Amino acid sequence: MAKKVEEVKIEPIKIEEAVVTIVGDSPLIVHNFDEKTKRQLLEISMQKAKKPREPKNPVEDFIRSLHWLTPMPTEFTEEAFEEAIKNGARFGFPSVGVKASAVSGAYRGGYTKDKVSINGAFHIIGEFITINGSVPKMREDMCRVGMGAPDIRYRGEYSEWSMTFVIRYNKSAYSLEQILNFINLGGFSVGIGEWRPEKGGNNGMFHIAETK
Repeated sequence: MAKKVEEVKIEPIKIEEAVVTIVGDSPLIVHNFDEKTKRQLLEISMQKAKKPREPKNPVEDFIRSLHWLTPMPTEFTEEAFEEAIKNGARFGFPSVGVKASAVSGAYRGGYTKDKVSINGAFHIIGEFITINGSVPKMREDMCRVGMGAPDIRYRGEYSEWSMTFVIRYNKSAYSLEQILNFINLGGFSVGIGEWRPEKGGNNGMFHIAETK
């Protein structure tokens, strides 16, 4: 007698979109790896001879720490930064950082046994998300690189901020409500940017304020 073949039903992919707005519950600290920093890291990895350490320029470090959506000033001075702000400078944050926060939040909250399935369940459109809110200000922090000597870092901070972005998700895998819960979990337990909860701080926390 021929064996009965069981029919495997595969649910069709149902792609939908939603517009999500998140609002910061604590200041957002950013640290962009600009071309200068990338070049320095490359030189270290290639074991090039160390150059004399350049004198710190706090304003330059601050300006370079921001993710510029409009052209970055060619002069690293307070006057040049203020002029850029006056001319409508816009800043953003990497969308992968917001998504990683949601994925990590879902994993830490026990809603998934692995991060891979959540990573494939939804996507945030665009490489950068525009930051709306206060003008970034320069902050000074003491930090340690690896096990090395202490160092002073100058980075941008947004005391008040919000972001609006579009997500595409597979409704067959997770509902919109579930994905929004993942994002809220990420905002509370993981955060984004520097000194976030995931790294022992309390910056970069957020919650969903609106969904369309």
